[in-house]
Amino acid sequence: MRLRAARGAIRVPSDEGEVLLASTERLLSSMLQRNEIDTEDLVSIMFTVTADLRSVFPAEAARRLGLALVPLLCAQEIPVAGAMPSVVRILVHFHSDRSLDEISHVYLDGAESLRDDVG
Repeated sequence: MRLRAARGAIRVPSDEGEVLLASTERLLSSMLQRNEIDTEDLVSIMFTVTADLRSVFPAEAARRLGLALVPLLCAQEIPVAGAMPSVVRILVHFHSDRSLDEISHVYLDGAESLRDDVG
């Protein structure tokens, strides 16, 4: 097993706590499922949000999924001019037998346009 990382992003329709958490849960669940990640193989999860998302910490979504023992960290994206607003990004570190080209990066709800090589 090697240490691997998967990226994901989702565009959130509004900065309301439950909306942001539901979007984050959906993205994180999809990342875990697509990469067949067992909870015991998780190393850490980092969440970032654009400056316009302030209602809740997105890491709360991971705790709601039962991942309270996994180290979680939230941060704000750098404010680049012209960047897509209302985006939660996730970086999951995990142990896996998958090769780098077998890792599935997940982009949902409009965030697909952030990367033209994945979807």
